[in-house]
Amino acid sequence: MQAGFYYFRRTVAVTLKRKKQKEKRPDSPEQVALLEELKGVAEKLGIVVREERLLREVGYRVRSGRCRVGEEEVIFLDRNLPIDSHIDVMIDELAVRGYEDVYLSPATRSLLDRAAARVAALSEMTADGEVESFGG
Repeated sequence: MQAGFYYFRRTVAVTLKRKKQKEKRPDSPEQVALLEELKGVAEKLGIVVREERLLREVGYRVRSGRCRVGEEEVIFLDRNLPIDSHIDVMIDELAVRGYEDVYLSPATRSLLDRAAARVAALSEMTADGEVESFGG
C-alpha cells in the first residue's frame, strides 16, 4: 500500500510539473517591439540573428550569444528561453559594438548606453587589477 501511494504522489508531481512548464506567460507587446528593434540594429551592424532550439548534450554547454560562422557574425538565441533572456543577450552583445550611427528609440539607446557603461567599468576594473581571479 505504501508503494502505491508513492507512485500516485510521484505521478501527480510529474503531471503538475509538466502543466507548469506548458503554462508560459505571454510576451508583452513592449518586449516584442524592443526585441524586434534590437534585431534590426544587429542587422544594420551586419550581424545575423537566428532563433533556434539549441541542443544540449552531455559534456558541453550551449547558450545564447554571438559567434562567427564562416565570415558571418551570428547571434544565436535559444528558442526555449523566455523573451527577457533574448533581450538581455541582444543588449549585452550590441553594447560592445559601435551602434552610435544607427537610429534607436530613446529607451533602447538608454538601455544600450547603460550596458556599454557597465562593460567599460568592468574592463577598467580588470585592467587596473582591482578584480582578482578566483580559483587557483
